[in-house]
Amino acid sequence: MRQLMEEKIPWMSVSLHRLFESKDRETFKAVLRTEDGLLFETVLMGNAREQWTVCVSSQVGCAMRCAFCATGAMGLQRSLTSDEITDQLRFWLAFLRERSLEGRISNIVFMGMGEPLANVSSVKRAIHTWMDQTDLGPTHITVSTVGVLPVMEQLLVDKDWPPVRIAISLHSANQSEREQIVPSTVPHFLDKLADWCRRYRQILGNRRHHLTFEYTLISGVNDSAEQAEQLARFIERCGSPKLNVIPLNPVSGKKFSASQQDRIDQFKAVIARHGIDVMQRRTMGDDIAAACGQLATGEQPHVM
Repeated sequence: MRQLMEEKIPWMSVSLHRLFESKDRETFKAVLRTEDGLLFETVLMGNAREQWTVCVSSQVGCAMRCAFCATGAMGLQRSLTSDEITDQLRFWLAFLRERSLEGRISNIVFMGMGEPLANVSSVKRAIHTWMDQTDLGPTHITVSTVGVLPVMEQLLVDKDWPPVRIAISLHSANQSEREQIVPSTVPHFLDKLADWCRRYRQILGNRRHHLTFEYTLISGVNDSAEQAEQLARFIERCGSPKLNVIPLNPVSGKKFSASQQDRIDQFKAVIARHGIDVMQRRTMGDDIAAACGQLATGEQPHVM
């Protein structure tokens, strides 16, 4: 029976295709293969607490087509199953043991390939598995979305949705500009999002379940002081969620470039004057195309 189980029941739903390691050994990227031969990526990063964060993917590719993102250029091949999502954590747990690397995995972020809320059932099952079978609590799991409003509405009333943190990839507080950066943006998105944020705060929000906006800073596109002022006013309309600003990570074939640090500092200063909690996300793994916006299952790291 033991032999038959080993032959018929795979221990993992994914297998390692290729592994990349950053020069500073703080970031590792795995290209994983599904049983039907598709490739997707997942990342392990050292965090500020001298532990590890896993960046998981929810889909192979992505249909959201964000203008600066390598994953969006792939298109969508399919959504991952709950086992394929769950096993990304299992893969990295085994990796840490095999490499005898110190520190536990303390956080999971759905900031890899795909739009998690376009695969919400599998994402939810995977989160419940982690919460049931590991020591990870819900506030150490973050689901990042570009803003799939119909599904976000469901989350407000879904009693089975785990109390994880939500991050919204905003990138602009101007409707027409956001439509250029995130082509899947629906009409009147910002007004609808502001209303949703206020209701989220009333229904689900508290000090540990605050909303976060993610904002990729692109030189000459969305990084001016005027755009920062517009963003600050929008955040106030939403109940003042926290803000993470992310310097753009270069992607081959994309015309965009990252904002200079002095311009980033000016942008953050405008936000901070409104009393909004703003943090600049540290870039990690860009030398192996493992940073935000760079995941695209290339055989070689595909940075510029």
